[in-house]
Amino acid sequence: MWQWMLLLIGFGLSVAGGTVTITYLNLVPAGLTWVEFLLLVKMRPECYLFPSGLVLSLLALICMKE
Repeated sequence: MWQWMLLLIGFGLSVAGGTVTITYLNLVPAGLTWVEFLLLVKMRPECYLFPSGLVLSLLALICMKE
């Protein structure tokens, strides 16, 4: 049962982090370069939700397989 909860939490974090990252992509046409965009994403803590959610989801899927 805990694997399903971990999967749902990871999925939610991935969606939240991915949405924020895509939202920040709107700054590129406004004059931000790709290097500045990557530095912005690196500085914003909410952008770390996407990779952490992926790790949690993958961990849950690996544990479900056993």
